[in-house]
Amino acid sequence: MAVQKTFTSIVLSNRIGIVCFFVALVFTFFALRLVDLQVGGHEKFSRLAAEKHGVKQPILAERGNIFDRHGEVLAVNVPVRTVYADGTHIKDPLLLAHVAAPFLGILEKELAIKLASKRAYFVIRSGVSELEAAAMMKALEESKLTGLYLQPGSERSYPNGKMLSHVLGFVDHTGHGIDGIEHFFDSELAGRDGYRHIEHDRKGLEIVLYRGQEESAIHGTPLYLTIDMGLQAIVEKQLDIAMATYKPAGATTILVDPTTGEVLAMASRPNYDPNHYSDATPQELRNRAVTDMYEPGSIFKIVAAAGAINEGVLSEKSTIFCEHGSFYYGGKILHDARGDYFGDLSVRDVLVHSSNIGAAKIAMKMGDEKYYEYVRRFGFGEKTNIPLPGEISGLVNPPARWDKLTITRMAMGHAIAATPIQVVMAVAAIANDGKLLTPQLIHHRNLEKAQIEPLVRREIISSNVAQIINGALIDVVARGTARHAKIDGYLVAGKTGTAQKINPHGGYLEGRYIVSFAGYFPADHPRIAGLVIIDDARIGSVANFGGLVAAPVFSKIGEAAARYLDLLPVSTDDAKVSQSALDSMNHE
Repeated sequence: MAVQKTFTSIVLSNRIGIVCFFVALVFTFFALRLVDLQVGGHEKFSRLAAEKHGVKQPILAERGNIFDRHGEVLAVNVPVRTVYADGTHIKDPLLLAHVAAPFLGILEKELAIKLASKRAYFVIRSGVSELEAAAMMKALEESKLTGLYLQPGSERSYPNGKMLSHVLGFVDHTGHGIDGIEHFFDSELAGRDGYRHIEHDRKGLEIVLYRGQEESAIHGTPLYLTIDMGLQAIVEKQLDIAMATYKPAGATTILVDPTTGEVLAMASRPNYDPNHYSDATPQELRNRAVTDMYEPGSIFKIVAAAGAINEGVLSEKSTIFCEHGSFYYGGKILHDARGDYFGDLSVRDVLVHSSNIGAAKIAMKMGDEKYYEYVRRFGFGEKTNIPLPGEISGLVNPPARWDKLTITRMAMGHAIAATPIQVVMAVAAIANDGKLLTPQLIHHRNLEKAQIEPLVRREIISSNVAQIINGALIDVVARGTARHAKIDGYLVAGKTGTAQKINPHGGYLEGRYIVSFAGYFPADHPRIAGLVIIDDARIGSVANFGGLVAAPVFSKIGEAAARYLDLLPVSTDDAKVSQSALDSMNHE
């Protein structure tokens, strides 16, 4: 009996021990779990609590404004409000939508669906004007409704409308730069948003005592462009007149400072209003100055003449037999334009009279490889690196892909495709003592003005050769194909271009031309180099040549630009002296 009691006592004791062990184990588990929740999960549950009772509100960075070189505003931020909701404060989504919808331009049913969310922060509509926002908040206050709040912000505005649209680009509804300067320098202009953690009371008012972590926004950098809006206005006006007069498919004008590479004005037609970019067609959005390529025509004859003289293959006085207007070579006949029948012409007069045959023979004397070298030296076949999106490199085939006729056609500006910005920079290089520059669009940032340093890509030809070509281009305007480019009181140098439009299906379009003039003034100390392109002018019976269509537009732009810049004119006698001095310099 005693043994049985002892055995029973042991069993009972063991059972109690086991139960106590399991009870202790359970309590240990809960204790560890409690420690884990209190310590390990502190950050997680604090975040969940903050998300339920507070809001991580963004502090929007202000986008940097854009100005011209003189500080005229080109792109600016207009104050607006962003309306956001806190679903935890909304008791009646239907009633709140009924009151707020008329001020937000949102259908009442759509707004009610959005407001049914219980999220602590979600945007209802951005870009609400100050007046609309104030009126809505007053109506909500009168109705004693909470849940909708205002956040300060801004909307991009372009005060000049269509003017300079292709250079500026625009900002979309998300605040990202699309096209132009707005896109190329988006990271600089946009800055970086900040944020703050805030909590509201049941009335929707911020509890300042519980304001949490805050990180300030970094505002975008203001940019000052090299553009001069005085010159831009002149260019835009003359392009509008040209469009009305000739009714072309398009037109492009670029003005640059040939000594620094600064782009002073740039415009294309058709254009668009960046304030209403969604209404623009693809044709209107195209910045033809950098995205389009065309056969430059006789402007390209400068390359052969400059290269041949620079290489010593020919001198300025060398004569070229121009076959009296008809040159049979490679199984084809090459004609000079407009019934010109030239015999011997100097290299200078090949440019003055724009002889196709003369240019072809000059290039042939250089040979395929050497001529191709100078085509590339002048910047054709490569991007200029202008700070704008969408620039293309044009098209220059290497000699390995040429046939026997290619060099004769390329010398006159065919069998090659160039962009307008390439052409104007190539001509500007003649005005800049033979140095090819990178075009620049940023004058300075913030308010820290600095002297623009030219970005020299390479020296194409010597200064002496540049002066020889300069003299020839002055003659082109004085007595050659570009007489309509003259500007009273100033020496003008330049070259016309006329090229048939390429048929996308092969060959050329009959009677359809892209005509141009590229030049600079004052030719004795150049201040402005420019290019005017008129694409497919509709002019009836008038001959569609660069000298008759594009050159007069350049003249009008130059005349107005000279007045605007207060360039000192020269008298007729002074002009003759300047011309004589240049001639003697070129003949030394």
